Amino acid sequence: MTDFPISVSPGRMGRPPLKVKPTVVRLPEGMNERIDALVGKNQRAKFIREAVSKELQRLERAAGKQSPESNDT
Repeated sequence: MTDFPISVSPGRMGRPPLKVKPTVVRLPEGMNERIDALVGKNQRAKFIREAVSKELQRLERAAGKQSPESNDT
């Protein structure tokens, strides 16, 4: 029997990790549908991440703190 490697590709295949941590968020009834109507169901998580990021930056500016993300841009 010939000894062939199982895979010739290095490491894992697919999309690189987004470096995100799953977090359960409970939203009021109907809010998911409102978000989906605006951005589409497949964009809901991205929309929520961006909304939270913008709100954090706004609150940090109001408190006189610089957000870690603002150093990247």
